[in-house]
Amino acid sequence: GPVEGNVNRIKTLKRQMYGRANFDLLRKRVLLSA
Repeated sequence: GPVEGNVNRIKTLKRQMYGRANFDLLRKRVLLSA
């Protein structure tokens, strides 16, 4: 139902935020090591 869709949307949002944070960390690490 609607609750399930809401949970899925929150999960995708969290995954996107985590992915973006990991990307920033990797980019900073690459810049530091370069």
